[in-house]
This record gives sequence, C-alpha cells and structure tokens, in this order.
Amino acid sequence: MKQKTTRKCLNCSEQFFPDPRNRERQCHCGKPECQKVSKAESQRRWTRKPENKNYFRGAENTDRVRQWRKANPGYRRKKKPDPVDVQQDSCDTQDAGVVDVVGLEAGGVLQDVCLVQPALLVGIIAVLTGHVQQEDIASSARSFLARGADILRMGRGECAVPEI
Repeated sequence: MKQKTTRKCLNCSEQFFPDPRNRERQCHCGKPECQKVSKAESQRRWTRKPENKNYFRGAENTDRVRQWRKANPGYRRKKKPDPVDVQQDSCDTQDAGVVDVVGLEAGGVLQDVCLVQPALLVGIIAVLTGHVQQEDIASSARSFLARGADILRMGRGECAVPEI
C-alpha cells in the first residue's frame, strides 16, 4: 500500500492530501477559493493554445453555437423550480384532547369546533387577513377573540356596533 503524501497548494501554500485518482496532476487544495484559481489557470492555458485562440469568435463559431442550441433546445431551462423560502418556523402540533359532544348547546358548537381544530382556525385567520407571519396571525386572533367575547357578552337586542 502506498504511503499518503501531502502537497503544498500553489494558491494558499497549505499542505493537503491530493485525490488518489488525480494525484499526479493536482496542484491546488479543495478550498473554494483555490479551486477558482485552479479553474482560471486551466482556462488561461486552454485559451493560449493556437488552435483555441478564436474558438469563441467568428461567423463559423457563431453558427456552430446556433446549431448546437437548435439541437439542444431545453438545455438552459431550469429543470426544477427554486425552493420557496418559508417565512416562519413550523408550528408544533397540539393535541386537542377529547371533546365531549354530548349535551352541547346550539350556541356552543362553533366554539368547540374552533377549539378542536387549531390548524383550521389559524388557516382561516391567515386567509381572511392575508398574513403569513405567526406574530401577525396571533395579533389578529387576539383582536378576533376580543370582538367575539364582546358579542357573546351582549344581551338580546343590543347592537354589536357602538353608536357614534
């Protein structure tokens, strides 16, 4: 078994272990900045060769590129859409517990459904207000809760809108 030898990177001058498959030619370490320097040097060497001097210039090369693009129409298109950034942390689910449905009054049904389905309530508030941030939804929920408590405290015949 061959002994592992280190090399000195031509860019950062630090010692590194070359990849065993490319041990004879590797002169730069794996750091991103050193890889950029290696790529730039490689391209510089390639463009200095006489046969590559005008590779990107002239009518014939322009036609060559046009023909290639016709033959490969979807090459530059993105294969997958970019992931959507989430604007809030995921919420931990809460156990709603067991709800006793026997003996519910007609007026208490809506409140019990809302308490059993917290995700439903949060979703409805988000749709109604257009908010996606947890802080904004919580603020709206507090406002809705206060308004609902005011409505439930009113007796028959009272108006929900204060008079001016």
